[in-house]
Amino acid sequence: MGNDRLRQLMQLKGTSTTDLATLVEVDPKTVSRWIETGRVPHPRHRASVARLLESEETFLWPQLIQDPSTHVASRAEIAAVYPSRAAVPATLWRRLLESATENLDILVYSGLFLIDTNPDLPQLLEKKAAAGLRARLLYGDPDSAVVTNRGAEEGIGENLAARVRMSLSYMSGLLDASGVEIRQHHAVLYNSIYRFDDDMLVNTHVLGFPAGQNPVLHVQRVEGGKLFEHYGASFDRLWADALECSTTPTCSV
Repeated sequence: MGNDRLRQLMQLKGTSTTDLATLVEVDPKTVSRWIETGRVPHPRHRASVARLLESEETFLWPQLIQDPSTHVASRAEIAAVYPSRAAVPATLWRRLLESATENLDILVYSGLFLIDTNPDLPQLLEKKAAAGLRARLLYGDPDSAVVTNRGAEEGIGENLAARVRMSLSYMSGLLDASGVEIRQHHAVLYNSIYRFDDDMLVNTHVLGFPAGQNPVLHVQRVEGGKLFEHYGASFDRLWADALECSTTPTCSV
C-alpha cells in the first residue's frame, strides 16, 4: 500500500522524488519506496521530510500514532517538568549554555531574563560561535501587534515591548558575529523555545500569566521520540518566515 499523503504533498509543493532525495540525503530509490510501498523512513529522515514539506510526521505516516515504541521514546524525552520558569535552576541554564557546541536556538518575545542572569551572554555566544556553534536568536518585534497584545494579556502593557527593545539592544553587538543570526518574528507564541544541542527547555505560555510563571519542559532528544523534533520543526518554520534583524530599525535601538 502506497503513501498517498506523501505523494500528494510532494506534488502540492512541487517537489520531485529526486529533489526530496537530494535534500534528505538519500537515494531516489529510497524515496520511491517510501511513496510506492508505504515504507516508514528512519526517524532522522522522517523529521527532515516533514520539515521540508512543512507538515507533521504523524500526518505523513499516521501509523506512528499507534507505534508503542514512539510512545515509550516520547516519555523518555521528558527529563524534567518545572512548575514555572523561576523553578528552573540557574545552574541548569548556565550548564546548557556552556555545553552547547553545535546548535543553540532561542525563540522568545524578549527573553530578557536570560541576559539578566547571564550578563556575559553576548560574549559567550560570540566565543562559542567562533569555535563552530550555530546560534539562531529569534525575538519579537516590539512594534508589532502581537507584542502589544501579549503585553496586555500579561497585564504589563508596554513593558513587554520595552523588554524586547532592551534584549535587542544588548544582543545587537552580535549582528556582525560569524555563526550568530538574529531575526524578528510577528508570531503569536504558545511557548518559548531554548535549544542547546540535544537539550531543549520549552516554556509554555498560559493566558494571563507572564512567561516566568508558566511551566517548563526539559526535553532531551531520544532516538524514536517525537517531542524534540516537534518543537524543533516549529522553530524552523518561524525562523524561515522571520525578518533578518539587520533589516529592521528596532535591532539597533
